[in-house]
Amino acid sequence: MSPFYNSKEAQPAKLRETHLLSDLADLLSYAKNSCDYYRQLLADIDVSAVNSRMQLSKLPITRKSDLIKLQAAQRPFGGMTPKGGAVGRLFQSPGPIYEPEGDVHDWWRMGQAFFAAGFRAGDTVQNCLSYHLTPGGFIMDSGAKACGCTVIPAGPGQTDIQLEMIENLAPNGYCGTPSFLNILLEKAKLQGKDISAITKALVSGEALTASLKSTFGKAGIEVKQAYATADIGLIAFESVSEQGLVVAEDILVEIVRPGSKNPVAEGEVGEVVVTSFNRDYPLVRFATGDLSAVLAGESECGRSNMRLKGWLGRADQTTKVKGLFIHPEQIERIRLHHSGLHKVRLVVSSQNNNDTICLRCELAEDALSSADILAIQRSIRSVTQLSADVELLAVGSLPDDGIVIEDSR
Repeated sequence: MSPFYNSKEAQPAKLRETHLLSDLADLLSYAKNSCDYYRQLLADIDVSAVNSRMQLSKLPITRKSDLIKLQAAQRPFGGMTPKGGAVGRLFQSPGPIYEPEGDVHDWWRMGQAFFAAGFRAGDTVQNCLSYHLTPGGFIMDSGAKACGCTVIPAGPGQTDIQLEMIENLAPNGYCGTPSFLNILLEKAKLQGKDISAITKALVSGEALTASLKSTFGKAGIEVKQAYATADIGLIAFESVSEQGLVVAEDILVEIVRPGSKNPVAEGEVGEVVVTSFNRDYPLVRFATGDLSAVLAGESECGRSNMRLKGWLGRADQTTKVKGLFIHPEQIERIRLHHSGLHKVRLVVSSQNNNDTICLRCELAEDALSSADILAIQRSIRSVTQLSADVELLAVGSLPDDGIVIEDSR
């Protein structure tokens, strides 16, 4: 049996680069002719001449943070999909940002990541990313099924029911956030539940800390990471060598200086920018907002593509909590919804390897006693799909530093 999901993973790196760059002009021409957004963005550019990374680096960047305004101006995808294109599913992520899913086998290209994590035909996987509105559950689902696995569409939460399912159905795999896997392990221990059937996991949506990886290892669970987004699908994944994350096939990845369009030197930290060759949703120099760096050389596992050092933070104030993005625009919307809120700051922290959020709110002194904390919490839940604590403060308590989202993890 081949150690790779497909033969392209082991092809010479130069051959892969040649193939992708030779297809680049065709992709750009297609996007320019088929999508309103790229027709305007690339109007003055001779896309037929773009056949190298140097030429690619001269093209404008589209940032994930731009999508909210672009999509508000032209629903649903800001003119970034071909007119008349087939969409199998349409998702809404916090922002709101809308994402399509094409109706084809493993549209998100996640099979590579599951295969590298040891998943094979006959495995049963408890999928604990959400299937509700956001695409996370479907992204994982498609990758597991591409490897021939049976999927339990569990989603997050309802831990008692999930533990019962694990005892009864004995899935040998888990996919979801690392923090929720830890919650399942802790609650199983408290309740005396046996979930030792789970021996492998593919985690995404959050950073996998060394302490959590150690915890999972002690529980007999071999864990690998996948780096994916709701726009692109799989970007990079961990293999058995555990030497950084191997970039997925059929995309071009650049690392650029945050706030610019210029690539950084190899090994320097910068923003992850992806060009996807998916003609259902062609993304050209799409800046994810995530920070990473190129890891020199090839993986010892035999996969020859570029490697990333993993997720190294955010290039802007947008952050990710429990697999969901939170944008500054959302926090401003919450502030405006409640009269009397002067300044607000969302603080993201970690307690016992579990992410928590707290909205710190400044109010005028005469409004402090009448403020409805529960109403503010309902607004946070409605806008972000996450539960949060609320702390009320006197005006002037928060620093005047322009920070709306403070990630203290």
